[in-house]
Amino acid sequence: MRHVSRRFIAVLILTAFIINFTSPAFSDDPLTKLGRGAANIVTSPFEIFNQMEKSGSLDGGGMAGWTVGPIKGVFMTGVRAVVGAYEVCTFLIPIPKDYGPILKYPEFFFEDSMA
Repeated sequence: MRHVSRRFIAVLILTAFIINFTSPAFSDDPLTKLGRGAANIVTSPFEIFNQMEKSGSLDGGGMAGWTVGPIKGVFMTGVRAVVGAYEVCTFLIPIPKDYGPILKYPEFFFEDSMA
């Protein structure tokens, strides 16, 4: 009896993994979500410099880049790190729909600098 329940649990777990790794067409998959989350955690500190550059060029020059930029950067560092940690922890769960990104633009930190 004990072996039957262990086998049943093993088959149930294996089935859950197989179902989670199959994805519908035109959607992300669990490994993409895991990679995106890990990349967001690793690159989150660069948001400080990125926001300084954006604030300086968009909001009104160097003074905005040196004053407002670090504040926005620290906030976005936290956002990117928390979202990355969430995606790493839940990479097997198809939430949001079809493993889609939570941060839409940019989905990855270096995307806007490569465009």
